[in-house]
Amino acid sequence: MIDIKQVKRLSNINEFAERLGELGIDDLIGVDVEVEPGGPLAESFTVSDSSAGELVVGNRFCALPMEGWDGTTDGAPTDLVARRWRRFGESGAKLIWGGEAVAVHPDGRANPHQLISDDATTEALAGLRTGLVDAHAEAHGSTDDLVVGLQLTHSGRWSRPHGDPLPQSAHTHGELDRRLGVGAAEVLSDGQLDELVDHFVVAAERAHQAGFAFVDVKHCHGYLLHELLSAYERPGRYGGDFEGRTAFLRAVVDGIRRRVPGLAIGVRLSAYDLVPFAPDDDGIGAPVTAAEGDRDRPFGADDTGAGIDLTETHRFLDLCEQLGVGMVCLTAGSPYYNPHAQRPAYFPPSDGYAPPRDPLIDAAVMVEATARLTRAHPNLAVIGSGYSYFQQWLGHVAQHQVRTGAVTSVGIGRNMLSYPWMPADLLAGAELRTRLVCRTFSDCTTGPRHGLISGCYPLDEYYKERPERRQLVAIKRNVGRKVRR
Repeated sequence: MIDIKQVKRLSNINEFAERLGELGIDDLIGVDVEVEPGGPLAESFTVSDSSAGELVVGNRFCALPMEGWDGTTDGAPTDLVARRWRRFGESGAKLIWGGEAVAVHPDGRANPHQLISDDATTEALAGLRTGLVDAHAEAHGSTDDLVVGLQLTHSGRWSRPHGDPLPQSAHTHGELDRRLGVGAAEVLSDGQLDELVDHFVVAAERAHQAGFAFVDVKHCHGYLLHELLSAYERPGRYGGDFEGRTAFLRAVVDGIRRRVPGLAIGVRLSAYDLVPFAPDDDGIGAPVTAAEGDRDRPFGADDTGAGIDLTETHRFLDLCEQLGVGMVCLTAGSPYYNPHAQRPAYFPPSDGYAPPRDPLIDAAVMVEATARLTRAHPNLAVIGSGYSYFQQWLGHVAQHQVRTGAVTSVGIGRNMLSYPWMPADLLAGAELRTRLVCRTFSDCTTGPRHGLISGCYPLDEYYKERPERRQLVAIKRNVGRKVRR
């Protein structure tokens, strides 16, 4: 039996600290007993970009990209998208890491309702940013130290622009191809990748026109640019050695510097990845034996594929510094094949698996890996992920990590859907609204996996009243997930 204790059952910070000790992870992360209003989390920091200059961020909170699968089929935002972005602005976080993933080409959409960067949507994307900034000004006053970016992506193997899989991969992978159920994914040629570089550069130019301060060239979660980093066996200019596997990033950055010199660049990176996991006979996640031909080990993993080796991750961050990129946002793994590493949850999504160990361990591992990378690269502003799983104790962990130099900025993802105002409450020393704290029910993932929009159905009154909630309840009942505790 796996010993998993829900974080919400821990009644005070001392019990939380004791639980870290019980799990043997108190050496990975620390906690501050008190969260100080006006303390370390309220301090500003500066991002230095070689082209755009210095960006001043007013505090240490960051709203991570949260996609809702709720744009139009033409890739434009809807009222639901605008609501989510306004709440990001109300949150009090002074760094908005990209808002959500925006595809640079229609074929690279992860779903039929993902936003697209094109000439027809540029004005609407500018409107999203304006709505966010206005909401921030109304709730918090000055926006001079608010930095808002746009995340640019191509979903690669996980592209579903019309609903059915349309995989476009960086290299073959038998197990992941099998999961798509459509045979081997198309491996994009060097020529096709050259064209895609241009799409990223043009999308960045549009983002600049729309008023965004930076773009995120997304290298995480198993999408195309992340997958390129593990294309050790790929022939040609975009695979093989480290220079080949990072050639795409260098080409995109060079193109943006030439076309849009006033635009800053960030990179969201899965600092480490793991082999694919799947439920065992008891429904618990376990590594899948590699299929024949799956020779490419995950980026940031050791030779087993189940452990972490940050050697190349350090080298990647060195490259970012050489390219004049001033900020990186670190995450891990992929929601498609090892979600426990990327999004620790007590309640897994309907197509997932029960956690292979207490999810608090995986959250701590992510925070500790980020600390190692932050301290080794002091010239980079490093934004961390994985904090939502700490729930009501998020501020205690966040303050400790910032105070000790283990991270520059604290990124919040899922909790932004249920309780976007947590940063503002923590900064003001207000009592937390614990009924709004994300409890990792995973409905925001289960919904989209079944064609519904994403949102916090259990805790956000707006989504609780929507008809999709009844559909989601029926789906979860029919799925009948087998979870061993």
